[in-house]
Amino acid sequence: MKRLVLALLSFIVWILLIWPFTAYGIDWQGIIIGIFSSIIVGILFGDAFTDSPHRFFEIRRYLWLIYFIFVFVWSFLEASFDFAYRVLHPSLPIKPGIIKVKTKLKKRAGIAMLANSIGFAPGAVTVEVVGDTLYIHMACLKYQDTDEATAYVVRRFERILERIFE
Repeated sequence: MKRLVLALLSFIVWILLIWPFTAYGIDWQGIIIGIFSSIIVGILFGDAFTDSPHRFFEIRRYLWLIYFIFVFVWSFLEASFDFAYRVLHPSLPIKPGIIKVKTKLKKRAGIAMLANSIGFAPGAVTVEVVGDTLYIHMACLKYQDTDEATAYVVRRFERILERIFE
């Protein structure tokens, strides 16, 4: 099942990348190469792909992913403007440091997505992930307490990622 799902997803990505429907008709060579490539990818990497391939067909998860993209873009823009404002106004405090936050996510893919989402914001980098704990370097520490930092930094992404990955 894992191999089949990965082959199917690989083929969908292949089709989206080459888009074989041109003014001259369908590019059959591209489709045939995509089928063979997807089968090879599914055979070679199917075991390392996912723990629950049956969940790929749940439409609800994709709707939550679309919502997550909007939340992520809004948070990214908010962090970007805040960081740019601090850089352009030297009187505002820039107090770098590392915060420790805990997550409720259990799946590795969800934790990785959370760590990368936080790390995309300007002035923030996920330094290390140990189990359910993330260590994040921030250019401007606003919170010293772990619970307070977790509520501010992690919770807005975590509740959505939980519905996608868990």
